[in-house]
Amino acid sequence: MTELRLVAGVDCSTQATKVLVCDAETGAVVREGRAPHPDATQVDPAEWWKAWEIASDGLLDGVQAIAVGGQQHGMVLLDESGEVVHPAVLWNDTSSADATTELIAELGGADAWAEAIGSVPVPSFTVTKLRWLRDEAAGADGGETAAMRREAARRAAAVVLPHDWVTHQLAAGRRGIDGITTDRGDASGTGWWSAATNSYRTDLVELAFGRQLALPRVAGPGEVVGETAFGAVIGAGTGDNAAAALGLDLQPGDVAVSLGTSGTAFARSANPTADPTGLVAGFADATGEYLPLVCTLNAARVMSATATMLGLDLAEFDEAAITSPGSDGLVLLPFLDGERTPDLPHSTGLVYGLTRATMQPATMARAAVEGLLCGLADAVDALRAQGLPVRRVLLLGGGARSRSVQALAPALLGAEVVLPEPAEYVALGAARQAAWALTGELPTWQIPVGKPEPAITLDAAKIRANYEQVLTNTRPLLSQPYNR
Repeated sequence: MTELRLVAGVDCSTQATKVLVCDAETGAVVREGRAPHPDATQVDPAEWWKAWEIASDGLLDGVQAIAVGGQQHGMVLLDESGEVVHPAVLWNDTSSADATTELIAELGGADAWAEAIGSVPVPSFTVTKLRWLRDEAAGADGGETAAMRREAARRAAAVVLPHDWVTHQLAAGRRGIDGITTDRGDASGTGWWSAATNSYRTDLVELAFGRQLALPRVAGPGEVVGETAFGAVIGAGTGDNAAAALGLDLQPGDVAVSLGTSGTAFARSANPTADPTGLVAGFADATGEYLPLVCTLNAARVMSATATMLGLDLAEFDEAAITSPGSDGLVLLPFLDGERTPDLPHSTGLVYGLTRATMQPATMARAAVEGLLCGLADAVDALRAQGLPVRRVLLLGGGARSRSVQALAPALLGAEVVLPEPAEYVALGAARQAAWALTGELPTWQIPVGKPEPAITLDAAKIRANYEQVLTNTRPLLSQPYNR
């Protein structure tokens, strides 16, 4: 019997580090581990390394290659010696909302940004976090936090992403900031790399920060970028969405819609996109092509938060939503943590259409699921507007396990919906990339796909029209900071 060639994929996500050890030929998962991260929007990267050590403990025997998929956009600032000088500012930290507005105006508006990098920055993007730190350091006038930010801005010599930092830590014999690498998929979410030209726009780093910083070398797809202390080759790694696309083996006409902490809709494209409306980010993928993507801040937690408000557990909430005869005009705008798409970082959730008839748990549960899906339907429509075909939707993430989501999604998303077998697709995609680095060829791994809950017949056009009407009419209110 031929001995398995083993590869490992790492998902350094917002919530946890997950490690999968897979058969390089088939992708079959042999071992897996997990360890949590702190629940915060600014995190010491040392916490990721601690989680890696726990999650990988006892898993790596025989592993010949490894790659890392990481949460996109997070800002990790390093000094000349490679020491972290400020807590990593994660994608879901919206402190840079005002900095985003400034940067867009300073380059000449949304069209100028779309032309420069294929995307219009939102507060998630790393470039906005650099400007935020610069402004905080310049304007700080006292206190320990202010002094820390001034010192961080002074010492910063390089800016990297979470997956870059973890990959660098894995590489044996590395010192300082020399040799740090990234890849096209993750670099395209910084705000200073163009997917269309495959090159950095260092002038945008200077625009944001006031001076240049060292940037990681952009490794090619399938490239070996180092070797671990335990003798495994290291693949380039990538951002979480590009890794998930690899794990799912997305084909033309497929759109992945993920309901995790955030909601995402993304698809493979042979051509770069540049959407001046800012809805679609013109990202690259991990294969040499492109990954146009729409991201929302609010996804599965809309359901868990509504369930808590109604005094229901998630199973009871799901049953209430799927058995409700409808939302009866009740609309929930699910911007509970602010929102990235649409660009409403200061917004809060909003409920419209309350009557004695609609103030029922089942109606509210249905409205929550409909509101969540209407936001994602707008995301899918934005991809269509970029010329991408949408033949089927691959529904994934924790929220995809909801029966009510599965039943309502086909009508509201306007496409066939299938369910990839539950898996850690970011880690699986990173493992597939590791196999590519090991063998020189991207392997074909079969992804089982199941059928969702039977679709519910509903008036999708009316539900979406009500949602859009409420959003349009309340947008001026939602654009203003809420006085908590």
